This record gives sequence, C-alpha cells and structure tokens, in this order.
Amino acid sequence: MLVHPNPDPVAFHIGSWPVYWYGIMYGVAFLQFILLGNQRIKQPHIAAQGWTKEQVSDIIFYGMIGVIVGGRLGEVLFYRPAYFWEHPMEIPMTWLGGMSFHGGFLGVVVAMWLWARKHKHAIGNVFDFIAPLVPLGYAAGRFGNFINHELPGRAASADLPWAMQWPGVDHLVHPSPLYQTLVDGVLLFVIVWLFSRTQKPRWATGALYCMLYGCARFFTEYFRVPDWQIDIAGLAISSGQLLSLPMIAVGAAVLVWAYKYQPAVESVDLATKESKQESKKAARKKK
Repeated sequence: MLVHPNPDPVAFHIGSWPVYWYGIMYGVAFLQFILLGNQRIKQPHIAAQGWTKEQVSDIIFYGMIGVIVGGRLGEVLFYRPAYFWEHPMEIPMTWLGGMSFHGGFLGVVVAMWLWARKHKHAIGNVFDFIAPLVPLGYAAGRFGNFINHELPGRAASADLPWAMQWPGVDHLVHPSPLYQTLVDGVLLFVIVWLFSRTQKPRWATGALYCMLYGCARFFTEYFRVPDWQIDIAGLAISSGQLLSLPMIAVGAAVLVWAYKYQPAVESVDLATKESKQESKKAARKKK
C-alpha cells in the first residue's frame, strides 16, 4: 500500500504572493512545448514547411490562451456547472485546480486556427506540428492534479501493490492521475513523437493523436471516479469516456481520409516552392 504524500499545494511564496504547484506544472508544460518545438523544426520534413523559432514562441502564446480559457470553460460547462453557478467568482481561479482536457483541446483548436490564418500556414500542418508536443504537457497537468490530490481513483484492492490511501478517502484507491500521466501522457508522447519523425500525409499526425488520446482516456477512465456518468444499453459510461468518443471517431476518420486523399506534406511544400521559382523565372524571361 502507498500513501499519498499530500504536499502543501503552495510550493513557495514570492513576498506575500503564493506560487502553487499546479501553476508550476503548467509552466513545465509550456516550457517543454517550446523545447520540443525547437527540436521539431530541425526535422527535414518540418523545416521544409518554413517553421522558425519565432513562430514556435508565438504559437505557444496562442496555445496558452486556448488551454487556459478552453480548459477552464470546459471544467465549468462539462463537469461542474451547478457548483460554478453557485460560486461564479471561482471560475477564474485556475490556480486552485480544475481544468478540462476536452475543453482545453477545443480551445487550442480555435487558437491554432486563428494562428494559422494570421501566419498563412496550412491548418493541417499546424495541427500536425503541435500534436507531438501536447502529450508531455498533458502529463505535467495530470501530475499537478496528483499534487493537489484531485481526481481520486475508484476503489482498489489491498492486494494491489500501488493501491493508495488518498487524502479524505476512507478506502484504498487507484492513483488515477498517475495512470493518466503515464498512459495518456508519456506513452502517447512516445508513440506520436516516433510516428511524426518522418514524412506523413497532412493531417495524419494530428489525427493519430486525437484518436489515440481518446482511446487512452477511455481506458484510464475505468480507474477514475467519474464526475458524472450515464447508462447506455446497460453500460455505465463516464463523462470523460463520453467526451472521448467523438475524438476517437473524428481522429480515425481523418486519419483514413489523410492517407487516402492527402499527399505527403513535404512533397506538397517542395512542389509549391518549385512552382513559385519557375513562375519567377518565367516572369524574368518576359522582362
């Protein structure tokens, strides 16, 4: 049996201003995005698209807004609408915990669409670029949930070596935030990063992450106490599982479509560059 360390949610103070572990984990998430993004732009098929370090820094700003606004609104609307209806002043208090991945995902989709329009990048290329950078950031967020002893797991047998005594719970539970850190975060990072290292059809990498995250989350939800659940044909489906089903379906459909109809990204970009160069040469000859 393990015992939750139950640390103080405040890591330290700067003067009278408290710095929360949960906020630090979000800082870690954004930092790893920048570091991995700067590594990703060195990959030949990504470099062919014209990505720069300045764009990585700029896109992370858009991503931060999308994650924070979308994640918090998702928590409010998807999981605890009644609570926040009675406590509206707590909605902006993100440092206390309570962020929805599915809401954050939708927030990032909107943010990336806006960024792509501003920088005239193909939206499919943008999603493919950021997909491998997301899982470790998610893992950091879930570890922040663990520090805050949020998202307790379902009851676990005392025979399970890692069954945990959770603060405020009178029985042993599965440490579900750690499961999601490892499966939904670290494992997905390894798979998607390896997949994305070589040239793939446009939209394929983003679609793969969307589908695999939905599958991983559907699995790990079996070990987490649901915020709410519904019964479908006698099967109990948790809120997290229900919200993951569209991700699985859309991700799978887009992945099949990408391999069937989309050419490899690098070849498209190089062909476009060659076409522009030929047009410039033709224009010079006319002059």
